Amino acid sequence: MCIAIPGKVLEVEGDQASVDFNGNRVSVNTGLVDPKPGQYVLVHAGCAIEVMEKDKAQEIIDLFADIEELEGLQ
Repeated sequence: MCIAIPGKVLEVEGDQASVDFNGNRVSVNTGLVDPKPGQYVLVHAGCAIEVMEKDKAQEIIDLFADIEELEGLQ
């Protein structure tokens, strides 16, 4: 199974962006999309594959948080 995670673009330089994933800053390849700082991107295997609307990205982020919380209860 493959999974992609949304993150907020902090900085863009060439085909690389610094992306925030819940407080973790990660370098992401942006060769497939053209994000701007402040936008959200969907990232799979270190590559941004889609620029997303903030509300859709937040919905997915919240779902992952709910899953983590449920796993902690077991």
